[in-house]
Amino acid sequence: MKKWFSGRSDMPFAMMLLAPSLLLLGGLVAWPMLSNIEISFLRLPLNPNINARFIGLENYINILTDSAFWHSLWTTFWYTALVVLGSTGLGLGVALFFNREFRLRKTARSLVILSYVTPSISLVFAWKYMFNSGYGIVNYLGVDVLHLFNEAPLWFDNPGSSFFLVVLFAIWRYFPYAFISFLAILQTIDKSLYEAAEMDGANGWQKFKIVTLPAIMPVLATVVTLRTIWMFYMFADVWLLTTKVNILGVYLYKTAFAFNDLGKAAAISVVLFVIIFAVILLTRKRVNLK
Repeated sequence: MKKWFSGRSDMPFAMMLLAPSLLLLGGLVAWPMLSNIEISFLRLPLNPNINARFIGLENYINILTDSAFWHSLWTTFWYTALVVLGSTGLGLGVALFFNREFRLRKTARSLVILSYVTPSISLVFAWKYMFNSGYGIVNYLGVDVLHLFNEAPLWFDNPGSSFFLVVLFAIWRYFPYAFISFLAILQTIDKSLYEAAEMDGANGWQKFKIVTLPAIMPVLATVVTLRTIWMFYMFADVWLLTTKVNILGVYLYKTAFAFNDLGKAAAISVVLFVIIFAVILLTRKRVNLK
């Protein structure tokens, strides 16, 4: 048994222990990814008895010359940017507010994270009920009580209001993730640093800039990066709320299952991966430079 723990045998022994996990990871991630890249160069018929035909870069050319793709990409960029900024900023603000002692603090924290732990389908239908043109509480307050509108708006039938609502929903739905992350790191900051800054005459903003911001920067970079990935790949929430917001996830879904163009859909997913990978590299590089 000693040979397994000698200096020369560490790597083979470690690889032996990791082999099951590596095989599982390869089967669940690497193989589907490589298969998807292969499909993106094929015209894949729905009939399994008909052979797929290699068409080279035709699927990629069709994507890059499709105005619907560029429209969905532009919509996705705006959707991702607004949701990431909104959910991160709101989460940080709420975390700063909760980073102090007050009565019923634990109960309040539990209520804050409810939107994050509740199943999406329940939240989506609650929002659709609230904004229903016939009996939703929002239109009741806006039309009958406050008289803000002459008639009930069709919130999810208009592209502009639909985009606003899906962004608002995502900010409310996902800000607890940022809240939990920031609150955890805020509670590790030494209170004496704030006391020292206050003795030097620093105001609230200066204490945040000098003490809080450097301490939370690694968490901030992680939250922004992960949220950017998740929102760029978003599909379910937007699709369930409305069909008027054509982000890339919806565009890919329609291409694959409405138009049955699996090769083009695979090419879209490859392009999507390249874009988000470049965005992540740029984001991490800028954070490291700072």
